[in-house]
Amino acid sequence: MNSVKSYTLFTDHDVYLFKEGRHYKLYGKFGAHSVEKDGVKGVYFSVWAPYAKKVSVIGNFNNWNHKDHILFPRWDGSGIWEGFIAGLTWGTLYKYAIETARGEILEKSDPYALSWEQNLQAASLVSTTWYEWSDEDWMKKRWKNNSLDAPISVYELHLGSWVRQGEAPDQYLNYRDIAKKLVPYAKEMGFTHVEFMPVMEYPYDPSWGYQITGFFAATSRFGSPQDLMFLIDELHKNDIGVILDWVPSHFPGDANGLHRFDGSYLYEHEDPRKGFHPDWKSYIFNYGRNEVKSFLISNAMFWLERYHADGLRVDAVTSMLHLDYSRNEGEWEPNIEGGNVNLEAKAFLQEFNTAVYKEFGDSIMTIAEESSDFPLLTKPVHDGGVGFGMKWMMGWMHDTLDYFKEAPENRKYHHHKITFASVYMYNENYMMPLSHDEVVHGKASLIYKMPGDEWQKFANLRALYVYMYTHPGAKLLFMGDEFAQTGEWNFTRSLDWHLLEYPVHKGMQTLIKDLNHLYRDETAFYENQFNKNGFEWVEADDLENSVYVYLRKGKRRDDVLMVVLNLTPQVFEYTIGVGAGTHWEVVLNSDDHRYSGSGTEAEILNEKYEEWMRHPKSITLKLPPLAGIILRQKKDKKYKLHRIKHKK
Repeated sequence: MNSVKSYTLFTDHDVYLFKEGRHYKLYGKFGAHSVEKDGVKGVYFSVWAPYAKKVSVIGNFNNWNHKDHILFPRWDGSGIWEGFIAGLTWGTLYKYAIETARGEILEKSDPYALSWEQNLQAASLVSTTWYEWSDEDWMKKRWKNNSLDAPISVYELHLGSWVRQGEAPDQYLNYRDIAKKLVPYAKEMGFTHVEFMPVMEYPYDPSWGYQITGFFAATSRFGSPQDLMFLIDELHKNDIGVILDWVPSHFPGDANGLHRFDGSYLYEHEDPRKGFHPDWKSYIFNYGRNEVKSFLISNAMFWLERYHADGLRVDAVTSMLHLDYSRNEGEWEPNIEGGNVNLEAKAFLQEFNTAVYKEFGDSIMTIAEESSDFPLLTKPVHDGGVGFGMKWMMGWMHDTLDYFKEAPENRKYHHHKITFASVYMYNENYMMPLSHDEVVHGKASLIYKMPGDEWQKFANLRALYVYMYTHPGAKLLFMGDEFAQTGEWNFTRSLDWHLLEYPVHKGMQTLIKDLNHLYRDETAFYENQFNKNGFEWVEADDLENSVYVYLRKGKRRDDVLMVVLNLTPQVFEYTIGVGAGTHWEVVLNSDDHRYSGSGTEAEILNEKYEEWMRHPKSITLKLPPLAGIILRQKKDKKYKLHRIKHKK
C-alpha cells in the first residue's frame, strides 16, 4: 500500500510559468516542505522528472525502500511528481528513487534540497531556511554600499582554507567560528565586501566548490544553513557586503546530482558539442530548455533572497557564451547566424540579469567572470547588452602581472602593458581581480611572481598594489595576498598566518589596510570610477625611466589625487606638470618604513610656475625606488576666487 497522500503546492499558474521558463521562485514549490494535511504534520515532496516511469521517496524512515512511498505524477504533463508523507520532520534523510524509461533505478539527491549529507551517499535532509535576521540597517542602506558610485574593495576567500582549527588543522571551522575571526579582520582591513568561493554543496574538495551538486544547499562542511546565515548576518551588521560565487555554467557527472537525472538529458544539453565541457569533464546546462532556465534563475533568486547575498559573481561566463570555447574545429556547431555565440546562453544571462535587478533593484550586483572581449556585457539589456553590473577586468590582470614579472631594466620594452588598459577601461564596468586562479597550479604566489631579491620582490608587489587601488574600477584581492603569502594557495590547509611575525609581511598587510581605507575615504578614487571624468594621464610615455603619472578625479573640480609610479629601483628627482594655483601633499608612499620599505621619503622639492607636460606649473618630486606615491591636491583659495571672478 502506498503511504503517500495526494497534495500539491503548485497552482496552475505556477506550472504555466515553470513550463514557460518564467517561474523565478521555484524553491517555494519544489523540494521538501514541512506542511500539515488534514491536521497531520508531515513533509510534501515534489520533483521534476518528466521521463521517469516511477518516482519514490526513499530514506532513513523506510530503510531506503523504493516500493513504499511512490509519488504521484501531475495530470498536466509538466513532468512534476509530488505527494505528502505523514510524520516526517526536519532532519529526515531522503533521496528520490527514479525508475527510468529503461527500467534503471537511479537514486538521486533532491535538486532543491536545502541541506545534503557530507558523505558518499550524499542524501538530502529535510531542512529549513528559517532564520531570525538582524541586519535590517544594512538591508535598508545597502543600495548605497553596492552602488557603482561607492568604493568596492572585495576580499575573496575559500572558507575551507582561510583559517582552520589550530589544534586540529585537518578540521574545518564552523561558519559561526569563521564569523568570529573573519568579521573583525575584514573590518579592520577596510574591505567593503567579502566574496565566498562557492558555498553551494559539492562532492569533490579539489573542485573548490565549482562542481556543484546541491544548488540550493549551503555546504554542510561548515555547518547548517542557519550557521551560514549567521556569518552573513554578522558581516552585514559590521557594514561588510557579501558576494557569492555562482556557477550556472556546468555541473559534474556525480551519480547523486543532476546528470541524467531521470535517465534522460534533462538539465544538460543532449548534444555533447553543447552539453559536455571537455576541460572540466562536466555537463553544460541546456539554456534553451524553459524548465532549466526557471531552475537556474530561481537558484539565483534563492541566494539573494533567503541568504541576503549582496551580489553574485557568475563563474565561467566566457565558456557559456562561446560555442567554440576550448573546442577544436569540427567539435562545435555554429549558431543559426553562422557565428560562435551561444545565443541561448546569452538570452538566459540577459533574462537572469533582468529578473534579479527587477526584483532587488540596485541593492545587489551581478559580476561576470569573463575573459574575452564579448561586447556590451555590462550594458542594459534594453540597449542590447547582457545586463551585468560589472565584469572582471581580466586583460588588466594579465598585462599587469606580465609587466611586473619583468626585471626593471627590461620594463621599458613593455611599458605600454601598463597604459593599454586606459584604451578600453570605460568600455565596461570593470572589477580588477587578483584572484585565486593566479596563485595555483604552478603559477606561483604573487610575491614570487615579482623579480629580484627579497627586497625588490616586496617593493614591486607594494607598487603593484598602489597601482591596482588607484586605477579606475572596483577591486578584488584573494586571501593571503594581503600579507604576501609565499606559498601557492593550498585548499587543504590554512593560510600561513605565521608569516605576519615577519616585518615584511606585516608591512604588506599594513599597506593593504591603508590602501583600503584611503580608497574608501577619498571620493576621487571611486565617484567616477566607471566614467571618463575620473582619470587623466599626466605622463604615460616615459619608457626610459619606467615612470607613470596620472590623476584620479572626483565630482568636485578640486577633488583630485595624483599617482606616481617609479617602477625602477633607482632614486631620482622627477618633474611633473600640475595645474596653476594648486599645491600638493604626499598622502601615501609604498616605500615607507611603515610598510617595511627602505624609508626613502617622497619629498616635493620645489614648485615652479613654468609650463611642463602641457600644464602651466610644475613640481619636482623625489621618487623612492620601486614605489607608488599618492598625492592629494590642495586648492589655492585666492586662485579659485580669481578664476570664478574672471569667468564672470
